[in-house]
Amino acid sequence: MRSHTVVGVVSGYDYGMAEQATAEDNPVTAQRESCCSAYHAAIELIGKRWTGAILFVLLDGPLRFSEVKVLVPDLSDRLLSERLKELEAENIVERRASEEVPVRIEYALTEKGRALEPAVRSLKVWARSWL
Repeated sequence: MRSHTVVGVVSGYDYGMAEQATAEDNPVTAQRESCCSAYHAAIELIGKRWTGAILFVLLDGPLRFSEVKVLVPDLSDRLLSERLKELEAENIVERRASEEVPVRIEYALTEKGRALEPAVRSLKVWARSWL
């Protein structure tokens, strides 16, 4: 028989158990869907400071760096640049360079980025109602 030290019990869950609890251990959680790693990764990416605001202003079409800055007040150049690079690396935003001289750089949502529109707009409606 194994024994373990109970560190704390909150809402009937023993946080001091040495082994990982599974959904089958609890009849309530056995009926619920668990959080998947893809969902968690999406929330971590979109939930980064300023990322949601950048995505929101790009929903209406491509913008230049300076235009994003105007539409997202208080965002520093350094942080805007960092977030745009992260979104570009995730193929959510694309950086477009024009053929004209001087070169005009714009940022636009990719198909993957545009697929976030319902979630981003819904979050804005929720925020206006609840925050």
